[in-house]
This record gives sequence, C-alpha cells and structure tokens, in this order.
Amino acid sequence: MDLEREKGITILAKNTAVQIGETKVNIVDTPGHADFGGEVERGLTMVDGVLLLVDASEGPLPQTRFVLRKALEARLPVVLVVNKVDRPDARAEAVVNEVYELFLDLDADESQIEFPIVYCNAREGRAGFKPDELAPDLGPLVETLLATVPPPAYDPAHPLQALVTNLDASPYVGRLALLRVQHGTIRKGEQVAWCRADGTIETARVTELYVTEALDRVPADEAGPGEIVALAGLPEVTIGETIADAEDPRPLPVSVVDEPSLAMTLGINTSPLAGTEGDKVTASALIARLEQELVGNVSLRVLPTAKPEVWEVQGRGELQLAVLVEIMRREGFELTVGKPEVLTRELEGVKHEPVERVAIDVPEDYIGVVTQLLALRKGSLQQMVNHGTGWARMEYLVPARGLIGFRTEFLTETRGTGIMHHVFERWEPWHGDLRTRPTGSLVADRRGQATAFAIAGLQERGSLFVAPRAELYEGMVVGENSRENDLDVNASKEKKLTNMRSATADELVRLIPPRPLSLEQALEFIRGDECVEVTPKSIRLRKVELSAGKRQTLASRAKRERDAVTSS
Repeated sequence: MDLEREKGITILAKNTAVQIGETKVNIVDTPGHADFGGEVERGLTMVDGVLLLVDASEGPLPQTRFVLRKALEARLPVVLVVNKVDRPDARAEAVVNEVYELFLDLDADESQIEFPIVYCNAREGRAGFKPDELAPDLGPLVETLLATVPPPAYDPAHPLQALVTNLDASPYVGRLALLRVQHGTIRKGEQVAWCRADGTIETARVTELYVTEALDRVPADEAGPGEIVALAGLPEVTIGETIADAEDPRPLPVSVVDEPSLAMTLGINTSPLAGTEGDKVTASALIARLEQELVGNVSLRVLPTAKPEVWEVQGRGELQLAVLVEIMRREGFELTVGKPEVLTRELEGVKHEPVERVAIDVPEDYIGVVTQLLALRKGSLQQMVNHGTGWARMEYLVPARGLIGFRTEFLTETRGTGIMHHVFERWEPWHGDLRTRPTGSLVADRRGQATAFAIAGLQERGSLFVAPRAELYEGMVVGENSRENDLDVNASKEKKLTNMRSATADELVRLIPPRPLSLEQALEFIRGDECVEVTPKSIRLRKVELSAGKRQTLASRAKRERDAVTSS
C-alpha cells in the first residue's frame, strides 16, 4: 500500500507464514496505531500468542498500551522483544522495567507478568537473552516463540468452524474471505454452511482455497485447524460471519469492535471549481464508495445528514478518517470534508467525552511551552521522566477534542523536534469550553487568479497558502490571519500600468514561499465554519458559506442569539 510507505506506519493487518523445521508458523502483522484498532481486534482472533516489539531507546508508547491491553484481555501469551539494542542511546534494562510497569497498570495477573524476554538487533538478524550477548542469528527468538506460543487448540470430533476476520479481492476469483480454521478441515470444492450476519444459514461451495507461504498465496486442496486461509466462492461474505460444516452448522460469536470516537462530514465538492480535476463528482458514486468501505472496515460508521449529498463518517481518530479521504482522493473523487468533531455519550444523565492519553518526547528546552499548550486544552500531567539525555517524556490526559489541531501547533512550537503519540483512555464528564484556534483566516473575496502583486501586499497580514497564478474563488481561505478575526482580501489584484516613469518601477519583490498543507494539517487547521475541498490534484480550504454577505448575516444572527441567552 503506497500510503503505508509514505507515512511509515502499518494501516492494514497482513499475514505471512514461515516453515521452521516441521512446524509452520503463521505471523500476523497488526497496526500499532489506535486509529486502526479494528484491524488489531480482528488480528488477535487469528493468533495463539503475541510478540510485543519495543524499541530499546523509546520504550513502550501509548500504541503499545492499546495493543497489549487487547492481547491481555484475550488471555494470549506474550513474548517481549527489545529491539535496536545497538543504538547508542539504548537503555534496555530501563525499558524492560517500564514494560513491567505497563503490565501492572493494565491489571495483568501473575501468570501474564511472567513473560520471556529476548533482545534483538533486527537489522543484523541477531538475537539473544542478554543485551550484550547476541547470537549470530535469530535462533534464540525462534526457540522462545516455539516454546511459549502453544499449538492450535481444537477438538478432533468437532465439525468445521472458521470465522471470517478480513476480506480481500482478486481480479480472477472475486471477493476472498480471510479466515482462521478453528475446528475441523476445510476442503476445496466441498459444500459448506455460510452463517450470515443476519442469522440466516446458506449453503455455498468452496470454489478456490489458498494458504500463505512466505509472502505468497498458493492454492491448497485442504486446510486444518490453526491454518489461515483465503476462500473464494462467497461473493457477498462480510467480516464476522462463520463458515461451518454443511451438516452441522454452528455459528461462532461475532468479535466486538470498539465504538467510534470521532466524526466528520463527507460530501460532494460544491465549490465553483468542482469537476475540473476529478472524474467522480456525484453523490451516488460517493455513497457507493463509502458502502464498499464499510464491508471491509468494521470500525467505520456512515450516517445520513439533513443534506442529501452529505454523510457523517464516524471512526476511531483523525488519522483513520484522513487515510480514507486520501485513498478516495487518489481514486479520482472530489470531496468536501468538514471539521472533525468528537462523539459524546450520555452516561447516567451526564454528558461525557473521550479522553486520550498523550505521550510526548521533547528536548528539555521545550518542556515549558508544551506544558502551556496542553494546559490551555484542559490537559492534566500524569507523569514526567527525564532520562538524562537532554530529552524528557511527559504523559498527559487530554480531552480528545483538545487534540484536534494540536499537532501542527506542537510541531511549530518545538521547531519540529517533538514526538507525540496518543491513544483513547476513558470517558470523562464534559470538560467545558476549550480555546479554539487563536488566529483567523484570510478569505478571498472574488473569483480570479492569485497575483504576485496582491500576495506581496498580504504577506504582512499573515502566512499564505496559495502561490501566484493559483485559481481562487469567493469564500476560499488563502491564508492564516495573524489576528483572531477573519479578513476578506483581494488576492487577485493586478498592478496597474501607467505611462509615468518611476525609479522604483522595476523593484524586485521577494515573496515568502506559500505554506503547503497536507490533508491532516488542513483538517486540524479548519474551524467550525470552514471545510476542506479535496481533489486528486489540490487541497483547498474554504468557508462553508462562500458568500461574504451571507456569512456576515449569519455571524450577526449568532451574536444576537448569544446576547439574548446572556441577558436572560
């Protein structure tokens, strides 16, 4: 997946298989990021043990906490692997102690805390039981895995049972169901019972059966308990359904996935430039694509809104929703994306909101500025550790809505040196109003092309997002105002030519390069009355209401309503 290479993260769970002697080991790689937790929960139903990989310098991060919590709830045995022990700033013993603390924080029992530890230098392919005594190969790691992870547990007399945990597609055989065989044996060409999500049971035939060898899928005639297989012949199969014995069908319980915590609106492009860069611009194409995404992504929800061409998409976090929009953008869609909003719950009659655990690594010089930033967002400091290397780690609990738009400001204030990770912690009562973005927007007041002359005059007003000759329209956000109010500007004003000579006529104008915004940065930047126009070639910011006159009317009405509430 191109996005995974670009962002350097795992987005989709994948599996491979290696043969060690007479033992076949299936390995499932799950995402570490909590936004893709649906992939983690499904992956854990396919395995008998987990390998917990921790950096010898960074130690366990919030994502480690998230994945480990799910593994402990599933009662899976754990093998701790401390990697990159060759780093000059490695602190292997301290990291192991931090992992023990993490197990205790997650209420692990005595049997779970007694886990084996292997130290690795994966780049050189070496492993050992002490950081300074590594074997020339990965033998110690392989031995530990075979000794710790049990073989598949199954009942020889039990009929076939297999749970569909993921989907894939092949241009030759159509939809593929990825599943792990729990009991019995599945054979190519045989009749099976297809236990649907709605409770009905249908008979189907296994037209193709594949197993994994290394990184390839190879055809197989049969597969037994513990094997991870890909199955063709069920064109409408969905995640969570069961493939069972045709004579004695016994459905497996559907795996539970955590509820979404963030929502944003997704609609067709309604700007004056709509249809100029993409080829998928209709509401029917958009909802068909969203419904297709729901089939393979169980942690997403799509709900209708008051507008027929706009839908509300709910997910785990900003990153997950931004990845979905980026994928659709590359497929040729033109979209209007609204500001992400947190989802609240009513618990015992009280409004609750999600709270995230944030881990921040910064140079010591920036501790004060980060503390100030998070205090404004109602963050509470839980722990601060200085490793004595010039860097400090701080752990905060922050309302999830306080983190929307935080990353850009955080990287600016720490000069790009800060590292931040966050994961959902719990629900807490509503924390009250938070400080929103302290700056306003520079908004174009007419259609046209941006000119160097106009941009040179606007540079002192704030930072700009557009370059000369960029297409503009009324209501498009062309920059960030240095003050808190919005400012309507003419960014397409041309220099008037005259017959008069001037000593400064050919004066060189130096323009500050425009500030390009990625999709994630654009979603963090916008306010409630703004949205992001996403096309295959461009990312533009705009006001929801393009007309300056109508925006002024709406602002006046909102002010009158606020004054009326205050006076009453």
